[in-house]
Amino acid sequence: MKIAVIAHLKYPIGQPYAGGLEMHTHLMTRELRRRGHAVTLFASAGSDPALEPVCVCPPTGEDLGDPLRWAAIERAEREAYRRIMDAVHAGGFDLVHNNSLHALPLAESGETDIPWVTVLHTPPFESLVSGIRAARADMRYLAVSRTLATEWTDLIPDLDVVSNGIDLATFPYSAEADPEAHAFWFGRIVPEKGLHLAIDAARAAGFPLVFAGPKLNPAYWEAEIAPRLGPDLTHLGHLSHRDLAHHLGRARVAVVTPRWEEPFGLVVTEALACGTPVAAFHRGAMPEILDASCGRLARGDDAADLARAIRGAAALDRRDCRARVEAQFDAEVMTARYEAVYDQMIAGMHLHRPLLSAAE
Repeated sequence: MKIAVIAHLKYPIGQPYAGGLEMHTHLMTRELRRRGHAVTLFASAGSDPALEPVCVCPPTGEDLGDPLRWAAIERAEREAYRRIMDAVHAGGFDLVHNNSLHALPLAESGETDIPWVTVLHTPPFESLVSGIRAARADMRYLAVSRTLATEWTDLIPDLDVVSNGIDLATFPYSAEADPEAHAFWFGRIVPEKGLHLAIDAARAAGFPLVFAGPKLNPAYWEAEIAPRLGPDLTHLGHLSHRDLAHHLGRARVAVVTPRWEEPFGLVVTEALACGTPVAAFHRGAMPEILDASCGRLARGDDAADLARAIRGAAALDRRDCRARVEAQFDAEVMTARYEAVYDQMIAGMHLHRPLLSAAE
């Protein structure tokens, strides 16, 4: 198939990834190409050149901390998505895979007569809901978890689920952790990811904490992280996936601290792939990914209960962690499920397209 993939434009689709959506879009594009599809990725500047992206604008998330820039950023983003839609209309594509989370592609989706698939990666928010209300009636929507699907039930009652997957080769299994036991946390260092609670919990559990990720919110760092820094904490900075996997495989336990209803949680699957069990807050899709063989859950925002979960998870069998991901969250399985949806959509278009007369 000739597929247009519309990314969100906040951050580049390339390493080091700003977050899970960037990693997911990169991996999905790569996998679709590996399986023989001609994929055009529309994304922001700085995206991985190996994907041959059509870069339509500078990343629009870099100045989000400046309220004075919001109106200009929003205007630039809308103009960029309009350019993408012009390219989609003219591109001769067989299908559009929409990962953008922006209203404009949805609202203008009816201007094309090819199938559209939109994957929902977040709970409902006002602008996305408005785009969905304006979208073509035959849009196919998918959610990345059952938990997320329930949050969209009022607007989209019959929402299918395709779980996110990861590249198992990128996150190789490590049979043994470092002799000097420590915990590991990684992600965007922003309030909703809860690093400060991971620090408190690891200390209460008696584990030094190594953490990695971009400092995207300077105010949060100064208010919550800097005062907690000490000899039992090590910040590795923003890592490539290769380096991240190396450090994950050395940890005795990974700590995941979402402060909202996390729609999926790629960090959990990445840790498990390396054989590292996970202690996490009981939020969003965490219970879908973790079972008793590979993780322990704690009450949300409760650092003391998370310390208990850290101690419990650290004792779990690393082989069971890897087996969980191989069975449920392999990128090849995810991509095959997307292909099945594409086939259904295209078959449906052919089924409902008027037959040509003999004269035609």
